[in-house]
Parts: sequence; C-alpha cells; structure tokens
Amino acid sequence: MRQELEKTLARFEELEQMLADPAVLSDSNRMSAVAREHGSLARTANKYREYKSLNQQLVELRQMAESDDPEEREMAEAEIEAIIPRREELYEELLEMTIGGEEANRSRCIMEIRAGTGGDEAALFARNLFEMYRKYAEDKGWKFEIMEASPTEMGGFKEISLSVEGEGCYRVLRYESGGHRVQRVPETEAKGRIHTSAATVAVLTEPEEVEIDIDPEDVKKETMRASGPGGQHVNKTSSAIRLTHLPTGITVSMQEEKSQHKNLTKAWRLLRSRVYDKYKREEDAKRASERKTMIGSGDRSERIRTYNFPENRVTHHPIGLTVYHLDQIIAGDLGQVLDPIIEHEKQQLRDSMKEPTKEKSKA
Repeated sequence: MRQELEKTLARFEELEQMLADPAVLSDSNRMSAVAREHGSLARTANKYREYKSLNQQLVELRQMAESDDPEEREMAEAEIEAIIPRREELYEELLEMTIGGEEANRSRCIMEIRAGTGGDEAALFARNLFEMYRKYAEDKGWKFEIMEASPTEMGGFKEISLSVEGEGCYRVLRYESGGHRVQRVPETEAKGRIHTSAATVAVLTEPEEVEIDIDPEDVKKETMRASGPGGQHVNKTSSAIRLTHLPTGITVSMQEEKSQHKNLTKAWRLLRSRVYDKYKREEDAKRASERKTMIGSGDRSERIRTYNFPENRVTHHPIGLTVYHLDQIIAGDLGQVLDPIIEHEKQQLRDSMKEPTKEKSKA
C-alpha cells in the first residue's frame, strides 16, 4: 500500500512541475492531458500528504511526551490523542483508494462487450449488459459514450465499445472484466427450454497521451465507406477509418460518426487503450506475484458471473457471492454486486498488511 501511495504522490508532484513548464503550457492538447491526470490523482495524493504529515507530527510529539517537563508532556499527550483518530480515518480512506493499485484511480476507461456462444441470444444478452452499465453509469453521474457498435437484426450487439468517464469509474468497473454467462428461456424458444449463452466484457484504462507515445509512423491508416445501417450516407462517403498498430498488430475500425475526423479521433482513443492494455498485461505478467489480492486475473475468457433468470439469481464466482435480485441488477442496480466485491478486496488488503497500532486513550 505504501509503495503504491508513494508512486502516486511522486507522479502527482511530477505533474505539478509539468503544469508550470512553459513547454507544456504552450501545447493545449498536452496541457489538457496533464491537467486531467493531475486532477485524477489529486484526491489520493493530498490525503497521503496529510497522512505522512500526521505521522511525522506523531514522531515529534512522542519525543516531547518523554520530556521531563510535566506541562510539555501533558500538551504532547493531548495532541497525540487529537491526531490519532484523524490518522486512522485517513488510513481507511487510503486503503480504499489503494485497491487495485495505481491504475485504479483513473477517471476514464473503455468497456468492450462482445457476444460469445449462443448466437442471437448471446447478442441480446450483450445488449442487456450494455443497458445495465449505461443505467449504472447514469446513476453514478458518469459520462457514457458509445465508441463503436455492431448491432444485429434482432436488436442485440455482436460487440460494442464504450467510453466511461467519472471519478472512480475504472476502480469499480474493472471487476466486470471476464466472461458473463446467462441462463434463461429465449423469446424465440417455443418449448420453454432454458438456454445458456455468454458474453465477454473487457475494461481497459484509457491512458492520457502523455503516458503512451505511439509513433504515427507505426500506424497504418485506411479509409473506407461505412457499412451497415446509415441510409444514403453509407454509399456516398468514405468516412470509416481503420488503424493498424504495426508493432503489435492491433487493429481498430471506426464508423459510428458521419465525420471522418470524428471517427479518426475515436479510433485513436481506442487504439491507445488497446495498445496500452497489451503492454500493461505483459508488465503485469512479469510481476504477477505482487497482484495476489486482485479479484481474478481480468482475462477476457475467465468466467466471473452467472445470471440465472428462472431463479432471479446473480452469482459472482470469484468470491462466491450470490444475490437473488437479478431483475434489479440487470436494470442497473449493479451496486448490489459491486459493493460486496469491493468490501471483500478491502478486507483482503487489510489482512495482508500490518495495520497501524491503535493508541489507547490515557486517563
């Protein structure tokens, strides 16, 4: 925990210096990215600064409490008793902020939902997940934007990519990465048999431009006409964009907007996230032993949750959580699942660390 907080504070102070750098101030795009990252770290960094300050004060006060002067001892002991409750309060707040490591405090992320096994029913389930996340994001006051979508004739999604922005969004939504399974009777099932279908969810951090430098020379850009629904516009303009990152082979296509420029901007955002995610996964694999407190590996193929409609049941497998309010959860009340997951991980982190000694009040 302390190591992660020291990293956060060091990065925050580095960004503070960058905000005073004339070279950064003269570049509006870079300035915006630096300011956004600085803002996302401010809450944690400032609390940790206060926590460190209180610890230093306690060291000095304890030295004073050993003084031969009775008045000095009494004053020091009174201040110690006043400081300790605030320090313990900060400790609990920092504990929650530390869950998930330094990445968890990001205020922007990309969600990718893909239909898995199950044909049209899987695509409809992918849409259910999309609507669940959309409603949850609205209730949290987060900004929610569709980046790319591949709808089906029955109203489902083969896949859909979303951008979510708001305080703490990645810290919470990262638990959704993995395989989601649904058990229910499809509307098209005449005999009332229960079918099992699946979808996968990937939650990627959306890095700032200052964090990942992709050389434009390493990216192949292609333009094409949009396909699918879209009326006359589809046949008349080459607004769709495909970007291929040659070093990794990662490809992003974008055709949601009528404007080629807007599609290009979105494509670059998605490409940065996927390339950053690939490099981050490789780095995480090298230090997997440091991530034992994580809930699952986050692998897209890992089954994490089952939605059983006949039983109105949701089971989150990594922690063995079962909730019998599927109707409420699928309607957007995702906190019924996420809150216990977060509390479980907080407890794991507490158990793995030696907590500060709690001082007893002196009469």
